[in-house]
Amino acid sequence: MDNYLRERKGKSVNDSVSFQKFDFGSSKGRVWVPGAVIVGAGPSGLAAAACLSDRGVPSLVLERSDCIASLWKQKTYDRLKLHLPKKFCELPLMAFPRDFPKYPGKQLFVEYLEAYAKRFEIRPIFNQSVVAAEFDGDLGFWKVRTAAEVEYVCRWLVVATGENAEAVVPEIEGAEEFGGDVVHTSEYRSGDVYTGKKVLVVGCGNSGMEVCLDLCNHNAIPSLAVRDTVHILPHEMLGISTFGLSMRLLKWFPIRIVDQILLAASRLLIGDTGRVGLTRPSVGPLELKSLTGKTPVLDVGTLDKIKSGHIKVCPGIKRVRHQSVEFVDGETRDFDAIVLATGYKSNVPTWLKESEMFSEKDGFPKKPFPNGWKGKSGLYSVGFTKRGLMGTSMDARNIAEDIENCLIEEKKTIFLNHVIPCKNIHKYV
Repeated sequence: MDNYLRERKGKSVNDSVSFQKFDFGSSKGRVWVPGAVIVGAGPSGLAAAACLSDRGVPSLVLERSDCIASLWKQKTYDRLKLHLPKKFCELPLMAFPRDFPKYPGKQLFVEYLEAYAKRFEIRPIFNQSVVAAEFDGDLGFWKVRTAAEVEYVCRWLVVATGENAEAVVPEIEGAEEFGGDVVHTSEYRSGDVYTGKKVLVVGCGNSGMEVCLDLCNHNAIPSLAVRDTVHILPHEMLGISTFGLSMRLLKWFPIRIVDQILLAASRLLIGDTGRVGLTRPSVGPLELKSLTGKTPVLDVGTLDKIKSGHIKVCPGIKRVRHQSVEFVDGETRDFDAIVLATGYKSNVPTWLKESEMFSEKDGFPKKPFPNGWKGKSGLYSVGFTKRGLMGTSMDARNIAEDIENCLIEEKKTIFLNHVIPCKNIHKYV
């Protein structure tokens, strides 16, 4: 069996072989995948599958949930919209419909992803939670094992579980004493269930700011716990998206000059955010994003609610008590609920048995953008760039091109190994 697997290395990826008839010990079954195994059926996994398909390379997508884009469908709030214009959020090979608004909402984006999967005939295997994936150096293949005790064997493994695989729930002293609702934004849908209630939102990223606005719109009484410095920029400047304007300016000026322009414009349009308790970092928004991946907040109306007093800005939390929170400045305030807008994290280290490409600390590729998409032995990553869907598209295209080139080189090798020896035989006959 081992000899047979080794022989597969030099053969075409399109030669499909089933391994179900062999005995593989404890696994319920082992399946040969004549192409790439992609772990994750979110936008990143779909983009990788589509790009591979476009180049004639088959793939199999494994998804732990029961649908594509499960984060968007099951773990996002109702009012969510794309923060960037749709032209910056298209997946490879398929544009958004022309009649979609500039900033598509959650449901429209899900419809786009479903149409994308249908167009490229991407049919993930659902309810397949990957528990381990490792490269077998003796055989020269990746083995991907799921909780269903099925093992998939493949030449190439594409990690597409993304930056937001697991919710980050911080340990807060006394949280068990609170007695009211404590939910992560992955469980938050709408502020309608909090009408008339005092709600503390922990975290001042884009999600935290939007949840506060949503709570205001549903007549709740929100407060925002802010522990760190934060850059807040207008969503648009003079009718142009702030992101789009930044991209244009970066073509002509260094990043620090562009940051200075953005901050000057922001002071004119939204004022000094430090006056309302939202202190800016010393490093500019684009440079900070490049260095740390921390995204600036694009204001969609929350700042006006803060200025008007409808949302109170509080410092970091010291501890939680029964129906109240004590802050680091010594003040204690009563609350009915707490919403944790504390973000997400990668889960790659929990299942990928590899330490060269991915960091065990944060689950991201060790190589910085734009070089983090490729590892060794046929290992790839897509959607870990900290640059949104634009970064995802770049990764997906790079992966598909690289695998196609690998196949082309193999075919050349097979041709040289078989055709040239035959010519030499005729020469001496």
